[in-house]
Amino acid sequence: MKLIGPFKQIVTLADLPLRGKLSDEQLQVITDGGIVVNDGKIQKIGNFEVLKSDHQNIEIETIEGEQIVLPGLVDSHTHICFGGNRANDFAMRNAGKTYLEIAESGGGIWSSVQHTRNASEEELLRTLLERIEFLISLGITTIEIKSGYGLDVKNELKMLRIIKKAQGQTKAKLVSTCLSAHLKPRDFDGSNVEYLNYILTEILPKVKEEELAARVDIFIEKSAFQPEESKDFLLKTKDLGFDITVHADQFTPGSSRIAVEVGARSADHLEATIDEDIEFLAQSDTVATALPGASLGLGEKFTPARKLLDAGAIVAIASDWNPGSAPMGNLITQASILATFEKLTTAEVLAGMTFRAAYALGLEDIGKLENGKKADFVTFKTDNFQNVLYNQGSLNAEHVYIDGTQIH
Repeated sequence: MKLIGPFKQIVTLADLPLRGKLSDEQLQVITDGGIVVNDGKIQKIGNFEVLKSDHQNIEIETIEGEQIVLPGLVDSHTHICFGGNRANDFAMRNAGKTYLEIAESGGGIWSSVQHTRNASEEELLRTLLERIEFLISLGITTIEIKSGYGLDVKNELKMLRIIKKAQGQTKAKLVSTCLSAHLKPRDFDGSNVEYLNYILTEILPKVKEEELAARVDIFIEKSAFQPEESKDFLLKTKDLGFDITVHADQFTPGSSRIAVEVGARSADHLEATIDEDIEFLAQSDTVATALPGASLGLGEKFTPARKLLDAGAIVAIASDWNPGSAPMGNLITQASILATFEKLTTAEVLAGMTFRAAYALGLEDIGKLENGKKADFVTFKTDNFQNVLYNQGSLNAEHVYIDGTQIH
């Protein structure tokens, strides 16, 4: 057991509701605080001197200078296991080329599939670990990672095995998701439905057998999979015992409604979500995940986060870090920009990157600094927690703790 502190401010996020809008006045901020950690969990939070007095012989881990503490951040939607680079896509898109024109010239998702298939396992693992370390340096302690650049049995399993191997080489918690239904690969001889059946019969049984992922995702869009075939796939996937999530409403509306109807953990993107579907989402337990990195990368409008929160939805914010549409990877920068355009309170942004994002992953022991929860938290060298978003990602994390142990 040890006492860590003193901290200028501890922002616990305790007692905040899972859904709906939040005011900054609802934030619990403990000044001159300390955190008692025992066996990787938070035992008590309070005034540092009082805790020190109450625990006479406790080990003390002294924090130098003025620092504030937030719960460890959660990035609940990433594609950071990939090979290659699509900088040319970005340049072409900014020069006015369409998605189809970029794809026809050798870019797009299929380009990443080819690069990932051709990359060695050693290269994919090395670059994945580098990206994980970058996210940890931002204060992110839990990271969701998708497959989806393999698109056949051999290469989807290769990706998921590498993600599992990475878990043994990092302290961050990794949550793997099978996104074999990213799009139908060009070298698959058959229809969309036949490819989805191929995933159900050839890929997912092996994923389950090797315990490579407990979650399955699908991209519902005109350029990927259509609504009815996707709904059938998701229901069959659920019957196999997987949690499900959906790439929904990125360019056209309607698929977020399917996500709710099949009981998906989350519907992610939602840039094109219409008002009646906002209400539909808000009445459900499906998390509405905003991905501002994709809006920035593609020059598209942002997820209507303000409307979703006002309607009572559960809103998370994730980076969507991928080689094509969202190459930045800096969740705090993206969330800060989203807050500016959507007029989100600091409380709403912090909730969206912590316990609400954790809920989208089915995790309940992280995201808040409360007694009994995992001692995952991040410190920033400042005397005011508002500076984290105010600096829009340029204020780096000072220390990162996972299970009460400093790892960065």
